[in-house]
Amino acid sequence: MSENSPEKEVVVKKNFIHQIIEEEIKAGKNGGMVHTRFPPEPNGYLHIGHAKSICLNFGTAQKFNGITNLRFDDTNPSKEDTEYVDSIMEDVRWLGFDWGDRLFYASDYFQKLYDFAVRLIEEGKAYVDDQNAETISSQKGTPTRPGTESPFRNRPVAESLDLFQRMKAGEFNEGERVLRAKIDMASPNMHMRDPIIYRIMKTPHHRTGDKWSVYPMYDFAHGQCDYWEGITHSVCTLEFEVHRPLYDWFIDQLKDSDYRPRQIEFARLNLTYTVMSKRKLLQLVKENYVNGWDDPRMPTICGLRRRGYTSASIRNFAERIGVTKVDGVIDVALLEHSVREDLNKHAQRVMGVLNPLKVVITNFPEGQVDELDAVNNPENPDAGTRKVPFTREIYIERDDFMENPPRKFFRLSPGKEVRLRYAYFITCNEVVKDENGEVVELRCTYDPASRGGNSPDGRKVKATLHWVSVTENVKAEVRLYDRLFSDEEPDGHKDKDFLEFLNPDSLEVLDNCYVEPFVKDAKALDSFQFERLGYFNVDPDTSSDKLVFNRTAPLRDTWAKMQGK
Repeated sequence: MSENSPEKEVVVKKNFIHQIIEEEIKAGKNGGMVHTRFPPEPNGYLHIGHAKSICLNFGTAQKFNGITNLRFDDTNPSKEDTEYVDSIMEDVRWLGFDWGDRLFYASDYFQKLYDFAVRLIEEGKAYVDDQNAETISSQKGTPTRPGTESPFRNRPVAESLDLFQRMKAGEFNEGERVLRAKIDMASPNMHMRDPIIYRIMKTPHHRTGDKWSVYPMYDFAHGQCDYWEGITHSVCTLEFEVHRPLYDWFIDQLKDSDYRPRQIEFARLNLTYTVMSKRKLLQLVKENYVNGWDDPRMPTICGLRRRGYTSASIRNFAERIGVTKVDGVIDVALLEHSVREDLNKHAQRVMGVLNPLKVVITNFPEGQVDELDAVNNPENPDAGTRKVPFTREIYIERDDFMENPPRKFFRLSPGKEVRLRYAYFITCNEVVKDENGEVVELRCTYDPASRGGNSPDGRKVKATLHWVSVTENVKAEVRLYDRLFSDEEPDGHKDKDFLEFLNPDSLEVLDNCYVEPFVKDAKALDSFQFERLGYFNVDPDTSSDKLVFNRTAPLRDTWAKMQGK
């Protein structure tokens, strides 16, 4: 059993960032104010790792009665699109968070950032370099060997100012010149070795159009935006820890007061059987291994939502895994446990048959419909009951019948009696087969005295089966989704491509399913527990002709058992 297995008692881990903030508040820092931000780049759809960051940033501000900005890091127009902006805002709202009137873009600050860059040039702290990116990279040195200074490092201030203005005016080609900060080519931190802070890009921006031909690098823009917005805590993932000295250096050059934002790093989320790289997720979409960003097998927030995950289950998952400074891998079973736990409390129970086998109750009156009482959710006494129609002909699951069963098979077989959920005891008397010898129908009798599934004489049966009326039902297509990858670390093999571990059984489509009539008015994303089968939700592709359901999760974690764990 893995460290994060849901079978262990779930303990909410301590949040070290909250501990830091508590100490700062006690010390009176920032007047006790907590102001965070979530700064996504609009170059793709958000995934479960971003959900952790969203919950952390917005949740931290809520905990300390602070506020949170949503700020798009739109400094690279070649990869960004308003489609991603819209999807990100939808995802943040769906998770239950609101930024109020604090919606910002890095592009809001393009003029201020440009002016600040000019100031750095004027102060001798930045210069225009005519070398290409490959040459500059080769001069960086190694962590144990100083870099080589650019031959343009000491060019006159006036010359750099003129060239930077001409870069902005679009006179030069992409890659022909860059603006670099002049810091320390011998610094043990490679990010401090005269980093590039502006590059030429001739791609139209989704907000500013063709106004700019130069764009700031993330490291240059991020800290300044934090500073101008009054951010107190810039929470980011652990890979930015080595960027923190540069973050602080720029703010040192900019700031004109004692206030400064503090960057705090935490370990990013890694999940078993999942890839979290935006590049690899994009590859899955572009090469049609999945059906779009919102494919229910994807770890994207929109994919999880379409699959039937609730916002509460994701927030609870984020809280349970905690916030640490050490990279690790969380068992995806814990995420699946979180959604099962939430849906168990709230999902409407219904009966559905995915692989139908017809049963004729020979002693039940033809044309009669018996309305039986069924419990909507045993976990919620206020959920009430519903009526389920019982008729002479019903469907049961084909797997619930065996003509020649093994000794411990307690479901339906010739001569055996079972209970139908909420209905009656039935006994199988005859098996009807087609010309190929396949079982196509069962003929059974029922005990009228066992209405509601209760035995009047105390006799016991060992199996209770779910069922659906043949005439009173809703036809449905059911999509059985499983994990997209069959390996715990699909992108953790240096000698193999992650695509080699795609699970060929990650999607099974069943188009001859039947569900009780209660679901006929169900809307997209409504969740249900199909009794004995798992949790399902209505897919947005559903129509009035045929409901389409996605399996959110089975009733329990069967994957570990299948994998021999």
